[in-house]
Amino acid sequence: MAELTFDHVTKVFVDDDGSDIVAVDDVSAEIEDGDFLVLVGPSGCGKSTTLRMVAGLESISSGEIRLGDEVLNDKKPSARDIAMVFQSYALYPHMTVRTNMAFGLQESTDMPDDEIDARVEDAAEMMGIGDLLDRKPRDLSGGQQQRVALGRAIVRDPEVFLMDEPLSNLDAKLRSQMRTELQRIQEDLDTTTIYVTHDQTEAMTMGDRIAVLDDGQLQQVGTPLECYHEPNNRFVAGFIGEPSMNFFEVENETGTLVGQDFEYPLSTETAKAIEGKKDVTLGIRPEDIELTTDGDGDHDFATTVDVVEPMGDENNVYLAFDGSDSDEPRTFVVTVDGMRHVESGESVVAHIPEDAVHLFDGRTGEALRNRRLDAVETLEPKI
Repeated sequence: MAELTFDHVTKVFVDDDGSDIVAVDDVSAEIEDGDFLVLVGPSGCGKSTTLRMVAGLESISSGEIRLGDEVLNDKKPSARDIAMVFQSYALYPHMTVRTNMAFGLQESTDMPDDEIDARVEDAAEMMGIGDLLDRKPRDLSGGQQQRVALGRAIVRDPEVFLMDEPLSNLDAKLRSQMRTELQRIQEDLDTTTIYVTHDQTEAMTMGDRIAVLDDGQLQQVGTPLECYHEPNNRFVAGFIGEPSMNFFEVENETGTLVGQDFEYPLSTETAKAIEGKKDVTLGIRPEDIELTTDGDGDHDFATTVDVVEPMGDENNVYLAFDGSDSDEPRTFVVTVDGMRHVESGESVVAHIPEDAVHLFDGRTGEALRNRRLDAVETLEPKI
């Protein structure tokens, strides 16, 4: 096995009018052997195009994709030792599960039939579909068909797995179950995997690392916690996390952030991080804002509850600063415990702690100051 490398990879399509459309723009990244990397971003950002270039289904306009020391650019898909799982499952409807799973090996290798059968049966048992081998796709549920598609990739024993939104056709409960199973399978096989999704929950829960794309450009590659707590820019901060990070456009006036609805004084250390910057964006995660019934500190703000979204284990509370336009209030969201009762119209104080705020350049979106990961608590072993 070997690492997969993207070296200044670009993909340009030509539109009907002859103009260039840059789908993937100068992407460079390294995926270590055995890593589970999740490509995440909004629709149309270049995720699937990137995956298809690795598989050989799309040509590369410039740059290189390497598996170890081997350049893949001009290799045929069948010669890349890569297995791909599609969103649509792509099962042959006239074949049984056994034949679907064996077909790739039968067509691309000289492996004896008995060895192919053994691989198919082992993969089927791993996927929990050992009793379905003689059925056809029409006799299977969506979750079972997805397992067949995954099993077909597993029997190949490839250097790299590529997965293009493989769970998007499943219902919410089955998606959650399959996320866990996919993680277990990938850890057992220890095969380098690239997983494409627009669902940031999948990205946060499944990946060893996340690669965030926007408009064809790579915004950040990092662990889920790094992307969540130390985003490179405002886009990553807003895309990763649900509910999304709150953003406030402010001006830096000698160490005090002045917004439309509030003023936020900064400590000397934090003020240094944005020294020389006039236009700034203040960001704060919903779970980092504290709600109290009173408070008059520099970072305490009188607000009114606009809307409450009960989620069961937590409540999303939308607040408006006192003095905001009552017809179209500018709201921000706070996440509180589900057992805490909050009602629309209630007056509360929102405490925005300085140690949890993020500060971004108001013009470029570049992160100027983030929460540090060394503040994250770890579980200590019991003695």
